Amino acid sequence: MQPHGFSVGQSVELFVGRYDGNTPHGAYTILRLLPNDGTDREYRVRHQRDGHERVVRESQLRPGQASFFR
Repeated sequence: MQPHGFSVGQSVELFVGRYDGNTPHGAYTILRLLPNDGTDREYRVRHQRDGHERVVRESQLRPGQASFFR
C-alpha cells in the first residue's frame, strides 16, 4: 500500500474540478488520513476560512503554506 503524501496538520490547497459542485477551493488543513485501498489516498480536511470539513482525494491537493494543526 502506498503511503499518504501529506500529514495531519499540514496546510494544503484544494483544486476543485467542474463536477465538484460548490466546494470552495483554497487553503485547507489536513485533519485525518483516511484508509483506502485505491491509489488515490483520501483525507479529511477543514477549510481554513469557513471551517467546513470535507473528504478529498490526494489528486485534488497541492502543498500549501506552512501551518500546524490547531
